[in-house]
Amino acid sequence: MPDRQTKKDSTEETPAEGVEAAAEEPTREGTKSTARAKEERKTMANRVDEAFELIKGMTILELRDLNKRIEEEFGITAAAPVAVAAAPAPGGAPAAAPAAEEEEKTEWTVVLKDMGANKINVIKAVREVTTLGLKEAKDLVESAPTNVKEGVPKEEAEAVRAKLADAGATVELQ
Repeated sequence: MPDRQTKKDSTEETPAEGVEAAAEEPTREGTKSTARAKEERKTMANRVDEAFELIKGMTILELRDLNKRIEEEFGITAAAPVAVAAAPAPGGAPAAAPAAEEEEKTEWTVVLKDMGANKINVIKAVREVTTLGLKEAKDLVESAPTNVKEGVPKEEAEAVRAKLADAGATVELQ
């Protein structure tokens, strides 16, 4: 049986043999990497399953501690942004989230806080911005603080606020 020659020893290698040899190597490596990837996925799935089983066996207090530790370690929170904006800040400090919430707000309420000195002008302004009659507008103005318009877009709310403020009323947007 003749000895196999290595590439270093062989000087007369045909182009077809070199192509076959080159084609075989990536296939073997590709198979190895595919097998390795499958094995890693199985390992990860097993790790996830193990972690899930461990979590299922924990008490509420242990889960709370785990949650706090994850938040501290990775700098993330599990709370939804809306819940953070609605919750009061610790220590009574005002939260910065309401400013962002106002920008996203689509519906506004115009609140008449005080009718001011010019009751008649405010009644006229209320009639202009609403469909109320004279008596209803008068009752609305006299029952301040009250909502003049609810669920309106910001542009309309600003226009109503401006009209009422020009008439002498104290107005707030919510």
